[in-house]
Amino acid sequence: MTRRSRKEIRERFDTVLEYFPILKTRRNSLAGYLSGGEQQMLVIGRALMARTRLMMLDEPSLGLSPILVGEIFKIIKKVNQEQKITVFLVEQNAHLALSIAEHGYVMENGKVVLDDSVDRLKENEDIKMFYLGLTEMGAKRSYRDAKFYKRRKRWLT
Repeated sequence: MTRRSRKEIRERFDTVLEYFPILKTRRNSLAGYLSGGEQQMLVIGRALMARTRLMMLDEPSLGLSPILVGEIFKIIKKVNQEQKITVFLVEQNAHLALSIAEHGYVMENGKVVLDDSVDRLKENEDIKMFYLGLTEMGAKRSYRDAKFYKRRKRWLT
């Protein structure tokens, strides 16, 4: 059914403003004049208005301040849990993505080379080393040491 009652539209709009109160103050602004974080909030809000069951987000942290990134990701997780919306998230910040995901896929050169539950991915030595910057002992590695890695062939088996 594509026709919605005004009441239903108002309820959805109010829900969006509960998640993103800053958008209430920016209601009369053009989207192009919103900050990057506000634009991300607007994108998620539009998906909520459409009552989608699957939300696909490509790099929602791109170009945002660390504080705003944390806020956006908390809201993404909250929307997933409260609205029962499946979120397909493409994100290079592996720490952040793994902190809110249930299942993860690792892609290299356009091919999925590994997929598993987040708990198992966090324990995978390759993920720790190449994507989380950790050594076998859990210590941080320097970028200089990690940047010349060679992908382990076992991912492709």
